[in-house]
Amino acid sequence: MGAAGSRGPSTLNVLSFLKGRFDLPLVVFLFGLALFAEYQESLTIVEDETISYRHLLRSGYGDPALIAPSPDVTVVYTDEDFYEEYEVYPLRRVDLATIIARLSAMGASVIGVDMLLDFNSAYNEDPTLVQAIEAAGNVLLVSQAEISGDAGYQKTNFAIPKFASVAESGYSNISSNSDLAETMVRLRIHPEVAERDNGWPFAVKALSMHLGEAPSLQNHQLFIGDEMVAQLDQHNDLYLDYPMLPRTIDAAGSRARHEEVGIAAGDILFVDEEELEDLSFLVSGKIVLIGEVAEVAHDQFETPAGNIFGVNIIASEIETLLKGGPLRAASIATESVVTALLLAVILASSFIAAPLIRNGISLLGAVVFVGFCCWAYAIEGLILSMVPNIFAIILSVIVVNGRFYLNEMGQKAYIKDAFGQYLSPTVVADLVKDPDKLTLGGEEREMTAYFSDIAGFSTFSEGMTPTQLVGLLNEYLTEMCDVIIASDGTIDKFEGDAIIAFWGAPIDQPAHARQACFASIDMNHALGGLRDQWVARGLPKVSVRMGVNTGRMVVGNMGSTQRINYTIMGDAVNLAARLEGANKAFRSDLMISESTYLQCKDDVDVRELDIIRVVGKAEPIRVYQLLNRKDQTTGVLADVVDRYQGGLQLIRDRNFVDAQAAFRACVDLIPDDGPSLTHLARCEAFVLTPPPLDWDGVMELKEKG
Repeated sequence: MGAAGSRGPSTLNVLSFLKGRFDLPLVVFLFGLALFAEYQESLTIVEDETISYRHLLRSGYGDPALIAPSPDVTVVYTDEDFYEEYEVYPLRRVDLATIIARLSAMGASVIGVDMLLDFNSAYNEDPTLVQAIEAAGNVLLVSQAEISGDAGYQKTNFAIPKFASVAESGYSNISSNSDLAETMVRLRIHPEVAERDNGWPFAVKALSMHLGEAPSLQNHQLFIGDEMVAQLDQHNDLYLDYPMLPRTIDAAGSRARHEEVGIAAGDILFVDEEELEDLSFLVSGKIVLIGEVAEVAHDQFETPAGNIFGVNIIASEIETLLKGGPLRAASIATESVVTALLLAVILASSFIAAPLIRNGISLLGAVVFVGFCCWAYAIEGLILSMVPNIFAIILSVIVVNGRFYLNEMGQKAYIKDAFGQYLSPTVVADLVKDPDKLTLGGEEREMTAYFSDIAGFSTFSEGMTPTQLVGLLNEYLTEMCDVIIASDGTIDKFEGDAIIAFWGAPIDQPAHARQACFASIDMNHALGGLRDQWVARGLPKVSVRMGVNTGRMVVGNMGSTQRINYTIMGDAVNLAARLEGANKAFRSDLMISESTYLQCKDDVDVRELDIIRVVGKAEPIRVYQLLNRKDQTTGVLADVVDRYQGGLQLIRDRNFVDAQAAFRACVDLIPDDGPSLTHLARCEAFVLTPPPLDWDGVMELKEKG
């Protein structure tokens, strides 16, 4: 058996189903790209911003024991109030020496100085500071590591040798990991700095001194001695868990960390020895950082917890390590599972044709994913990459919708090419929306049918050349059809000079009777303009009869499997055709049935013509001449309509003499008023030969029209 035959019918069905699904491999590629971007942290600039928002949730709903500031780290700070009392800026090194000596005497475990001492004092203050640092024996000085994104680690800028020789050092490169983003979310530990210069971040070195063990880095895990203190991500980043701080008194924001767990430098520098003993409990056995929190120092940075001074960021780094690094990046395996689940949701939704449901599922998947990421961060301390997957979802939805759009456009183009030549644009548009309507069959619904015919067409066409006749017909049909289409009507067909149209299908049109009447009025007005043009060109004066009826009728595709026509059928349709012909009896132009009038009586002006019985119908119907839109009938015609209605009632009261006078008055006002002339002739006949006593008042029509 050949290869094609060995596939079996089920395999062929799957291949046929997947044919043209270019979106599927693209979606898989996008989520694969998202997973790669997650590992490479290619979208750090945006991802760190989402972490800021997630951290707000953690501050409100996280474990209180983890989000509270650590009491083992305190800050001795110099602020505006201090310098106002001190009257000198910056802090003199001799006074820094005093603070270090006093903190040492108070029992500080580690004294970290967040001030880069990389130049000699011009006031011979250095010997005093060197002596204080050496005497304390537990001082950690800040340094700066020069690390280039392209060239990597270059060197470390230490304090000048006289200080570096008597103190430990730790680099404090407080900056974002992105060249564009400014938010401080994580602390990166650079293995090459440790290998070349035994250099460690300030926070790591402070904890190492506090615990009395050396730090080491093994398989993205940070150890102090034999104890692992934090799990790092693949780039050796430690995610900082900034503490939740109480609100300020005016509730305008949160208190700064140094205000909550800190000591003003003046409380150490300006007090006597006895008072220091009373403050020892704030320092004893703790890591104490000395740093600037004055605005003039320009040492503030953006973090998920707001703008924070550099010394407070270092404090947050240390307490994050003390708590065991509660924030941890998800492993690549976890990220892969989450990405695969999102991919499955998008792929499953891509087989749903309904756009609202399809996109709704995608949106729900994205919302659930974002919610899960926020919950995992706030409650579990698990950091999932959010942005790459969100981008993958958005782009995948665009790709899937694009594929549906292209398929739909192709189908629409096919339908328009196949049916646009002989179906009205409205019908074609409906078929484009619902191609299932191309099947043969119909449905019954209430609609309004329209028939029109040029009066005496055969007679006046005899005096025209074929070219003139075709030109006139084309001009007439184009003008009339433009009105019908503009009113959302459907042109059923042309039968010579006759037009058949309807409203109420294929789209639902609750006001189909009103639309049909308005279109008929507009066609009558347009015909007046055409008539004047034709007469001016020496062509015959054209009159058109129109009939409109509303009722239940069958509408749909009728015909053979080779050729179909979207058309209407039924008794109500036949009555519309009869009304078009009935105009001849009244010498009127636009006749509508009572069923049509009752549905739009508040929208149109009419004149009741009579109660008639058309050929082929046993039941009489009341018919009206459609005049204009509501309250638009004015002048002489309005007067004629009032007199006409009175005359019609007189006929029904068998007062034929007075009725005759009423209709004669109408004719005096408008000599060519067809309905008035018709009833005037009837009254004259009734005066001579009254109808029988059992006459029901119905006007019997003997001809179809």
